[in-house]
Amino acid sequence: MTVKLGVPSKGRLMEKTFDWFADRGLRLTKTGSDREYAGAVAGLDGLELVLLSAGEIPRDLALGRVHLGVTGSDLVRDKLANWDQRVAELAPMGFGGADLVIAVPQMWVDVDTLDDLDAAAAAFRARHGFRLRIATKYHRLVREFLRDNGVADYALVDSQGATEGTVKNETAEAVADITSTGETLRANGLKVLSDGLIHASQATLFKSRRAPWTDADRAVLARLESLLGL
Repeated sequence: MTVKLGVPSKGRLMEKTFDWFADRGLRLTKTGSDREYAGAVAGLDGLELVLLSAGEIPRDLALGRVHLGVTGSDLVRDKLANWDQRVAELAPMGFGGADLVIAVPQMWVDVDTLDDLDAAAAAFRARHGFRLRIATKYHRLVREFLRDNGVADYALVDSQGATEGTVKNETAEAVADITSTGETLRANGLKVLSDGLIHASQATLFKSRRAPWTDADRAVLARLESLLGL
């Protein structure tokens, strides 16, 4: 058996991941053409590189198809129920940072906090006869956050496109979305609630609790952790 390391297959997240491991003595390379998801590892015997989409990595970690994986901490928390029972965080990697936040229209001058949002949602339902809609890709994280903060009378609507544009398009009244600077939200007439930070995400190295860890695999992991300074 070899220890399988799942890494994003393209883009800046792949490049930053390769750089992060290279800085620690491991050379990861993509082999073949751009359309082939094959890779190689130099610097540690027994470690196999598996190139996947960032969105697939949480699922493959949870199912034990890969032993280790690099993906956004937001994706793991949103895609995996009881995520900490299925995977373990080994190392935050210091890149790919973005905040998952609740944002509302700037014209809502009396709505600055989650308590304000709860009151606005109740008033909206009383006035319109249906729940205030919040557009998001992150249903589990947003639902748990709003529940824990006592916000009711809302409905989550799925957004797989430009979430920040849904309010202008009148398909939602508020959004819960990932942002790095907030500029795109502001450009779409939105403001982040003062206590609306749901999760500060970054690329993270995770370990699967469900993968078949043999003694040989654990020895490879121990050598890897030593290389990475964990």
